[in-house]
Amino acid sequence: MVLYVQRYEILPGKTEEFIEWAKAAIPQILAVPGLVEMRSYRTQAGNSQVVTTYEFADMAAWAAWQYSETMQQMLVESRASMMNVSAELWGPSPVVPEPLRPGG
Repeated sequence: MVLYVQRYEILPGKTEEFIEWAKAAIPQILAVPGLVEMRSYRTQAGNSQVVTTYEFADMAAWAAWQYSETMQQMLVESRASMMNVSAELWGPSPVVPEPLRPGG
């Protein structure tokens, strides 16, 4: 699996705009082939920091998704309500290449 991690902050005063954009954007993002799973997290302290993770079977699937016309458009649109955007691309660990779970 490949994990793509995006961190960002919602611009001050843009929370409602971001929420409306996200409601429309998420179904489009999920429809692009290659994505296995998407999760999003907000800090519990109540500020505007967000972390979203996207899982892919491999690098080729991530690249096809990332550089699709839909995702390029989402990237442009998202900048209207985001700041301090960063992204990391993670591959499998040679020590733990498959998921481990307690009791397994």
